[in-house]
Amino acid sequence: MKHNTKNYDYLIVGAGPFGAIFAHEAASRGKRSLIIERRSHIAGNMYTHKENGINVHDYGAHIFHTDNKVVWDYINQFTEFNGYINQVVANYKGDLYNLPFNMNTFYQMWGVKTPAEAQAKIAEQREAAGISGTPKNLEEQAISLIGTDIYEKLIKGYTEKQWGRKATELPSFIIRRLPTRFIYDNNYFNHRYQGVPVDGYTAIFDKMLDSDLIDVQLDTDFFADKEAYLSEFPRIVYTGMIDQFFDYKFGELEYRSVRFESETLPTDNAQGNSVINYTDAETPFTRVMEWRHFDQKGDDDVTILTREYPQDWDRTKEAYYPVNDHKNSELFRQYKHEADQVDNVIMGGRLGNYQYYDMDMVFHAALVAVEKEFGE
Repeated sequence: MKHNTKNYDYLIVGAGPFGAIFAHEAASRGKRSLIIERRSHIAGNMYTHKENGINVHDYGAHIFHTDNKVVWDYINQFTEFNGYINQVVANYKGDLYNLPFNMNTFYQMWGVKTPAEAQAKIAEQREAAGISGTPKNLEEQAISLIGTDIYEKLIKGYTEKQWGRKATELPSFIIRRLPTRFIYDNNYFNHRYQGVPVDGYTAIFDKMLDSDLIDVQLDTDFFADKEAYLSEFPRIVYTGMIDQFFDYKFGELEYRSVRFESETLPTDNAQGNSVINYTDAETPFTRVMEWRHFDQKGDDDVTILTREYPQDWDRTKEAYYPVNDHKNSELFRQYKHEADQVDNVIMGGRLGNYQYYDMDMVFHAALVAVEKEFGE
């Protein structure tokens, strides 16, 4: 079967943000693209759908946040944001704490009321734990930043569930940028621009891909006919897993996956917050989202809750979080070297670059790739 029937300039594998932005920008320059997408929908993990008047995020909570004005202005071409500020609550065995770690958390944990008292408490616990020098793992890094009590109650169980391994076996950099503030401020992100699209995320992609120069084929697997695609198209933008592209020739990169369970309840407010993290080790899920609190929309007396369960990844599951430890980073380097030798393929996105990207970082990377491709 011939795939390049319309003399496409580009085959784009994946209809997530990297692929969609590339297709949109190529079309604005008169270039024709075919997007093929393995799933039955566009928008990748940013996909949302409307149910009972509520915008539900199908692949976990997506809050757009950035300090990059170019990226912010770019996405605002396609949507309007609602000004939502993420303020997470942590539930540890029934006790509630504000996140990220700030003076509210320190008061709830220790009863301290001034920044000096909080800093003294952390220093005392760091010393008692005997942590000095460069932290060797995530546990030591967390205790040195925030003390033993907060580590034990709010980090350890959650992180070990999330990554499926002991905190002492995880690299320290995972938690190095942990937001910690000595002011009373529950705003989770330090970024100037943040919010959730008023119409949900899928509407952004509908607008981006609305062009006579872009065709989209859903439920289409690149690997079902890889050699034909490679031979027929002059340029390919590939946003799938980089190790799969090369038939796992150096071995399989590791990921963590998640699964979601949702329920609809006859109330307009079940948990009082958009996100509650469950930080003990015994609760099998990491967090519960109540979607109507992201944009205050929805039918009367109905709410939708989604629980997020981390799980081991295998090839039958969605790959969410790359495990960027030393072993996997070395393996990725081999694949990256291989990819650099392939002239007509642009690797992009979270899976193509084996990086845990926030949305704004994918947008930025896609715009950089466009500049490089079109020489601007």
